[in-house]
Amino acid sequence: MDELGRKSVEDFKMANKKPIMVVLDNIRSMHNVGSVFRTADGFLIDGICLCGFTPQPPHRDIHKTALGATETVDWLHYENTISAVEALKQKGFKVYAIEQTEGSISLEKFKQLYSNANNEPLAFIFGNEVDGVEEAVIEACDGVIEIPQWGMKHSLNISVAAAIVLWEFVR
Repeated sequence: MDELGRKSVEDFKMANKKPIMVVLDNIRSMHNVGSVFRTADGFLIDGICLCGFTPQPPHRDIHKTALGATETVDWLHYENTISAVEALKQKGFKVYAIEQTEGSISLEKFKQLYSNANNEPLAFIFGNEVDGVEEAVIEACDGVIEIPQWGMKHSLNISVAAAIVLWEFVR
């Protein structure tokens, strides 16, 4: 384990984080929540906003997939996602929904167009497994990013979508 260079909880808390927040908009699955915590830890993300009825730690089903990341990654709970968007914008975050909708920009095109020379903090909203990101939340965002897909299915598990988007912005 030492050879992997893993941070202790204390080292993680003290480390400079990537200026990225993940916002979970009414996620049902505790396993999805745990997986997002684990990905956020792996990429040293600033934190997670758990909104609406999204499950909150501590819970054994979240812990099962988070593998301790709920102890390292900072998180906040908001009664609704609009409140989280407003709070993030007040802190200077640019907020983007990850959704397939009219006017969305494909992830690779967004990365080509988006220059973050000022290292602006970013927040990405991932929506409910069935209903996606709420329309009112999309309207409150600075934009919408879509993950391109070419197969028969045109949706990804929320934890997979989060990993793809976060990787694109931390690499």
